[in-house]
Amino acid sequence: MKKSTIWALGVLMALSSLGLLYMQIHYIEEMVKMRNEQFDESVKRALQAASKDVETAEVDRWLREDISEEDRKAWQESQQKTGSGTIVQTHKFNMTSPDGNIHSSIELKTIRNQLSELPRAMLSRKHGRKSIPETSRNIADILRNRYLYQRSLLDEVVWQMIYRASDRPIEERVNFRNLDQYIKLGLIENGINIAYHFKVIDNNGREVYRCSDYGQDEQENNTYIQPLFLNDPPARMSMVKVYFPGKRDYIYDSVSFMIPSFIFIFVLLATFIFTIWVIFRQKKLTEMKNDFINNMTHEFKTPISTISLAAQMLNDPDLSKSPAMFSHISTVINDETKRLRFQVEKVLQMSMFDRQKSRLKTTEIDAHEMLGGVINTFALKVESYKGSIDFELEAENSMILADEMHITNVMFNLMDNAVKYRRPDVDLHLMVKTWNESDKLLISIEDNGIGIKKESLKKIFDKFYRVHTGNRHDVKGFGLGLAYVKKIITEHKGSIRAESELGVGTKFIIALPTIK
Repeated sequence: MKKSTIWALGVLMALSSLGLLYMQIHYIEEMVKMRNEQFDESVKRALQAASKDVETAEVDRWLREDISEEDRKAWQESQQKTGSGTIVQTHKFNMTSPDGNIHSSIELKTIRNQLSELPRAMLSRKHGRKSIPETSRNIADILRNRYLYQRSLLDEVVWQMIYRASDRPIEERVNFRNLDQYIKLGLIENGINIAYHFKVIDNNGREVYRCSDYGQDEQENNTYIQPLFLNDPPARMSMVKVYFPGKRDYIYDSVSFMIPSFIFIFVLLATFIFTIWVIFRQKKLTEMKNDFINNMTHEFKTPISTISLAAQMLNDPDLSKSPAMFSHISTVINDETKRLRFQVEKVLQMSMFDRQKSRLKTTEIDAHEMLGGVINTFALKVESYKGSIDFELEAENSMILADEMHITNVMFNLMDNAVKYRRPDVDLHLMVKTWNESDKLLISIEDNGIGIKKESLKKIFDKFYRVHTGNRHDVKGFGLGLAYVKKIITEHKGSIRAESELGVGTKFIIALPTIK
């Protein structure tokens, strides 16, 4: 698959995922907005109902107190006792407007026995008896007069409520415990059952009542204000302020069912990103393997051709077979055979990376003895390049549990890299050191080669990765050496790191657990 196709699919999938995520976020925002509006409307209706209940309670109190008081006063003032043991009650009412004008005047007389509590109509007798229709008319007149009397009392109470009620302190007009019950009942009837706090503020802005648990950190969008008496003049209105500390949680709990969908979207997005990353990585590895195969084919072709040519020379009867010729041809065949063997070892090293775990044959070895053998063997190669190799094996405990063959190959690989990446204008110099830290053996191999750039240090242990060497094309390889080194050290429960400065040299430091 082409890289452009992968990128196109990746961009399309990313846009689809982002679009779906945007729609989910927009949907949740709309739901939260709708829930806020519903909550505000429900609280508004509940507070209006509570305000109406407060007004109703005040009217009921006025009717019970003021009408009874007016009725008692009028009753006492109009009582007149007669000599026959009866009581004549006269009630006179004037219907006046607020400006003092008298609109109507009503006078009502009732006569009753002193011991009776019920009014009795005065019946006039004509011809000794009173007819039933006349009696009915008298009773109707009495009821009408009684109605007018009660109506006048109600009118008086209403006028007093309109012009005097708003002058009374709010503490006398409202029972705060009952107000709490009105608010709670209104909220429950509107489907809201969460904690709230309230306080009452009079027309001067003075706080006259506050719940004991009313917090100081009230938020404006969680607070609602409602006038207690809507008919009061604007300048005399008292307010109740209700605060819902748990409003935010209440709103977002209603949309919590959307959280799993967010999680699934993020999981899908992460899976998609990981899949794209794996595809690119596999594509890169495939390209590297193809390059490896091409390079390996070329590397195999050259020694095979050389060996084939040497064999043809040995079989050619026209060529003289002098001892010098035989020696030269045998040397060529031997060198090319070693070259082939080296390439085969590289292939075998690469095959190790396809297995989850290497099969190590670990034994107790002395790292100093192993390093001494490697140094002695490699010294000849270093000297052939007019270089030198020094060592300081100062570790007190050099016993490790390791696979001797693989550990030896690791040291050869690191020293071989020092020879490959030497500076042509400076004599090669290698330094091998050992020391102990805690229960670990540390081995460092340092050279004075071309060095490695800082941005490349993190990648040198990656499989198939090769550091760019500029215009130098004499360094051949497949990017497997340091990857092999890293894998072997890791399998030995050790660690390796590199320190390098461009144009100065490179140092590899290996840490391996020692045997106590």
